[in-house]
Amino acid sequence: MARLMNIGFGNVVNTAKILAVASPEAAPVKRMVQNAKQIGKVIDATQGRRTKAVIFTDADYLILSALQPDTLAKRFHLNFDEGKGDADEE
Repeated sequence: MARLMNIGFGNVVNTAKILAVASPEAAPVKRMVQNAKQIGKVIDATQGRRTKAVIFTDADYLILSALQPDTLAKRFHLNFDEGKGDADEE
């Protein structure tokens, strides 16, 4: 079962597809975002606000979020903890 995580402003992402969450401040991450924009592999979920986190997916898409990476990490862990008992319930 897919778990969806709110990444801000009503946008959600499938937690099973997330590889990493990084700050956009590092030069390598900035380059990756620019390269991904050029090939159409960026999903901007910032609603016009400043990008504070870049979510890397297993399909080579980068998702831009206006939430801090630590906020997203907490939400990811909450989502993960809630799903621990799912296999037993089915």
